[in-house]
Amino acid sequence: MFLLRPLLFLALIPLLTTGCSRGSSSMMTTAPTMPVAPIPQLNAGCIGALQTGTAAYTDFTRQSPGVCRTLTAADMPAPNIPSSVNNSSTLVPRANNQMPQVPVGFTVQLYAVGLNNPRLIATAPNGDIFVAQSGGNSVVVLHGIDSNGMAQTTTTFASGLSAPFGIAFYPAGANPQYVYVANVDSVVRFLYQNGDTKARTAAQVVVQSLPNTGGHGTRTLVFTADNRMLVSVGSASNLTNTDTDKSETNRADVLAYTPDGTFLKIFASGLRNAVGLAVDATGIPWVSVNERDGLGDNLPPDYVTHLQEDGFYGWPWYYIGANPDPRLPLSHPELSQKTIVPDTLLQPHFAPLQIAFYTGSMFPSLYKGELFVASHGSWNRSVRGGYELLRVLLQSGKATGVYEDFMTGFVNPDGTVWGRPVGVTMGTDGSLFVSDDGSNSIWRITYTGS
Repeated sequence: MFLLRPLLFLALIPLLTTGCSRGSSSMMTTAPTMPVAPIPQLNAGCIGALQTGTAAYTDFTRQSPGVCRTLTAADMPAPNIPSSVNNSSTLVPRANNQMPQVPVGFTVQLYAVGLNNPRLIATAPNGDIFVAQSGGNSVVVLHGIDSNGMAQTTTTFASGLSAPFGIAFYPAGANPQYVYVANVDSVVRFLYQNGDTKARTAAQVVVQSLPNTGGHGTRTLVFTADNRMLVSVGSASNLTNTDTDKSETNRADVLAYTPDGTFLKIFASGLRNAVGLAVDATGIPWVSVNERDGLGDNLPPDYVTHLQEDGFYGWPWYYIGANPDPRLPLSHPELSQKTIVPDTLLQPHFAPLQIAFYTGSMFPSLYKGELFVASHGSWNRSVRGGYELLRVLLQSGKATGVYEDFMTGFVNPDGTVWGRPVGVTMGTDGSLFVSDDGSNSIWRITYTGS
């Protein structure tokens, strides 16, 4: 039997504040400024080595379940625009014997196969798994577990949607009345009673129009403790001068609505592509963000952070604090000190998508309250990375700045890719479900050790 024995690490990261100037025409610039960032506390959650500083930058050849990493703004290199590459993944079929790797004591099994571009997933109160199939313009329901660990039934809940992505039940609790679905250009809802596997009525349009001028097409939604509906809308571009280009209006934002679809406000801004949205046990919303590309392999970090209402996170003018993008004019110095440094910096270009808090009891107690993140994988790195499930470590509900490779192995030794995690949700039994639009599958992770 494997005994899970956490190692204790004290990661004391110095906070440096320096100034540097950049000309907007420079192609290679000096090192970024180091804004005040969160100090990782005692790390009692890692089951493997903790890598810090520049040693924490990684790629698929060094990703392994249980390895922990922490990055800070002080670790960021200078922008190096000429070094930026296009290294999109080559997707190949999964071999019959290929399985992802998880830490010792855990088991991963296939739960569903043959889906049509499965994206974000959500758990109904009765344990059914709702899957947004963006490619199929539908939502399907996976019900039950058979003797082989597979879903007993797969039923189409709703079709005729428009690139559906986010799914949420409302109100919270054992008996929600609606299933909300975020299309690329609207939000709709369906009447729902616990256990439904087919929509009772046609879709009711709640938000008539979401910005849809190209670019990032993922729309995620979550309900806050005070019953506001948050909807994320990614930017239309990698980088745009928003002073002159108005196509980014209400994009790179998280928008707030009433459950009936009345627009309330921009909840948070400067989030280039906020994809994952989740609310923790205290009611605080969290977000995963895909930062910009084109500044080099290791810049800037993607991130996961609690979301500050009315907060500004930098895009397009700054990143990770007061670090200006050298490709834009220095038009907004007033925003430099307003740009929030996120809680946990992840690897650049790893594309974190759905996030989910672990509140179950199947996994060992050290996982309770921690955050799992599906990483879809890079295209803008010379050696690809990501394509994994991450665990973001928290203490007393606060991010330590440390994250862990949890489920890896979707990249072949030759760099070809057979799986791409997108969604993650916790089952009612405490297992984790992970959607994978590379192999069009759903994976189920259980704890079987002691």
